[in-house]
Amino acid sequence: MSRTSRHSDPELAHRLSRRGALGVAAGTTAAALLAAAAPTAAARDHTAGTASADGHGHGHGRPVLPPGRLGIQLYSLRDKVSTLGFAPVFAELRKHGYDEVEYAGYGQGSAGPITLAQLRKLTRDHGLRGIGSHVGYYSSDPNAYTFAQNLDKVLDDAQALGLPHIGTASGPWRYGATVDGWKRCADEFNHYGAEAKKRGMKFYQHNHAEEFSFATDHPHVRLYDILLAETDPELVHLEMDIYWAHVAQFRYSRRPDGAPAPFDPLDYVLRQPHRYPLFHVKDGERDDSVRDGYRMADVGDGDIDYQRFISAVNRTHGGRRNHHWQAEHDNPVESFAFARKSSAHLHSLREKDC
Repeated sequence: MSRTSRHSDPELAHRLSRRGALGVAAGTTAAALLAAAAPTAAARDHTAGTASADGHGHGHGRPVLPPGRLGIQLYSLRDKVSTLGFAPVFAELRKHGYDEVEYAGYGQGSAGPITLAQLRKLTRDHGLRGIGSHVGYYSSDPNAYTFAQNLDKVLDDAQALGLPHIGTASGPWRYGATVDGWKRCADEFNHYGAEAKKRGMKFYQHNHAEEFSFATDHPHVRLYDILLAETDPELVHLEMDIYWAHVAQFRYSRRPDGAPAPFDPLDYVLRQPHRYPLFHVKDGERDDSVRDGYRMADVGDGDIDYQRFISAVNRTHGGRRNHHWQAEHDNPVESFAFARKSSAHLHSLREKDC
């Protein structure tokens, strides 16, 4: 069942309003609306001390990036994995100072078949850890490899790989964009999280921009706030894609009626840092002339202030131990160059002098 009854919108509104104290756009207006509504349902040494005049925190202080916490989403390197196989990709990543990988499928295309046991060993033999994996949420095909259709198989495979996290990059759109639709998805996410927890893993959801849009039946309510309110924080975790959250900040800073609804993605994390074990570090050049407000770029070539963001997360309780940072670019011009540049930039960031 939902964390609250399908018809207990006042309780949902209470949770939303508490989050609204941080200005994450749920707010007391959303609370009042819901209460009144009818019920609805290796590079480290090379880059250490790198100085820059770009204002993004380069210098000679303590590294912003915690040791052992840099990963990469292998989707960014899918061209290399499919043609060269995992081994050359892993060797390249380790050479550039990566510690972890997040899988985007367990096959390697023309490089030939590989078993899960072989993939786990290959990852470990290259000095890397598998930190998580993206799997589909649901499908109309009953045999699809998704959480909804084949939960046990998805969890079996993640367990065979020794993954501490297993998640989906699919949004909670299965039942539409209404409050009740997202509550139904939250029910399912709670179930996946409970089953993952039994196996010693954490279930997580990765956002895109649209999760921060507004419910079609209650347009004062941000959908992401419903997801947070209706999922059990001990069972459902989040992987914030920081780039898409910044795009959402640009696209959804006003409600459908035009009323201001600003938010800062970082506020979500600082409110509940334990819910965000993973992050996607993706960069973008600001361009107000395009729909998203940004053009995706290699990490370090854009305008997102990762010195500020990572430093703030580090200052939370256990912040330097409890979070993992996965570099990503959906369509890099040259994927190995992207991996090298991203690592160099992130390792170069330093804490600002007090």
